[in-house]
Amino acid sequence: MQRASRVLAVFLAAGLSLAACGGDERPRKTAGGQGRTSGGPAPPTAPPTPTGPEPTSCPDGGQLIKAVEIPAVHSDPVRIPEATISGQKIPAATIPGVDIPAQHIPAQCVEHKPAPGGCLGAITIPGVTIPPVTLPGVTIPGVKAPGIDVSPVTRSEVSRLAVTRLSVTRLEVCQSKPSEEGQYVSSVYRAALYRSALYRSALYRTAVYRPRACNDAGECIPSVSVPGVSVPGVSVPGVSVPGATLKAYTAGPGQVIKGEDSIAYDIKADVLFDFGKADIKPAAAAELTKIAESIGKEVPGDAPIQVDGHTDAKGDTASNQTLSERRAQAIVDWLATKGGIDRSRLKATGYGESKPAHPNTKPGGSDDPAGRAKNRRVVISATR
Repeated sequence: MQRASRVLAVFLAAGLSLAACGGDERPRKTAGGQGRTSGGPAPPTAPPTPTGPEPTSCPDGGQLIKAVEIPAVHSDPVRIPEATISGQKIPAATIPGVDIPAQHIPAQCVEHKPAPGGCLGAITIPGVTIPPVTLPGVTIPGVKAPGIDVSPVTRSEVSRLAVTRLSVTRLEVCQSKPSEEGQYVSSVYRAALYRSALYRSALYRTAVYRPRACNDAGECIPSVSVPGVSVPGVSVPGVSVPGATLKAYTAGPGQVIKGEDSIAYDIKADVLFDFGKADIKPAAAAELTKIAESIGKEVPGDAPIQVDGHTDAKGDTASNQTLSERRAQAIVDWLATKGGIDRSRLKATGYGESKPAHPNTKPGGSDDPAGRAKNRRVVISATR
């Protein structure tokens, strides 16, 4: 087995249900289980309004989408001096300039949803919007004086609407869980994801000109020119996330699963936890020691290690979620304090009953204790 691109997944078949698991005193949930979802794209959604600080880096080394700066636009006002025509005063006027503040499209992170061992988590490229922009209209006033009749000259405002790309998502994909030795588990593929580039085109308000005009007495008003104003185009590059694959493998003897670049252990470990508890039993030390030693041999020393807790579907959802989190954290604490693994590499995640490996009920809807037992597990995984 090659050390590069390695996955270690350890399935600890611990009793991750609550105190009433296996008993009849707690209400049962309705039949049904979660299927393996496909990796197709989810429907696009509108970009959310940004909240909180803008990211400078993304969790777990994730992909950072850089911010885009849109420069300010400025033009000076134009002053028309006072004039006197045949004793009639033509008042001075000021044509306002243009001041459009700089605009900022914040940096973003590609979101990678956590996923249990044997799954590729959902990914989302968030939506993005280039804001709208408007150049205000402008008018050079007309003049009516003895011997002079000049009409006003106007340019209307011009605008560019906001340009938006909606968020795009690939859903989680999971391999099937082997139930016996020699079972072939096929590969799964999460397709690449792409948010296309977007562009807000340039904007231009043309120059405005009022010519000089004179009467028969040789009295004149000056020409007036308001320069054109332009707003440059804005481009936001496309964002891509490459596809990912979990390779096929065959379940080996003793529930040891070996693939071309993977190894997994399915250990019957009811001794890990007491009934409805999250404290690791002393008797579990031998099994956990073997796992820690295997991680040391099989996993690169700088690879992050994920510990996932799962329950069956007995009991209420919130309690199952809490128990899965506590038991995953208990394994993290043991590996850090007694297994010789740097705590900074370890991350605990609880999935409760949301990621069943097998149905919790039989086809007719009756309880399936054997299926539920397979769902009570802790998965330790590492990739590089």
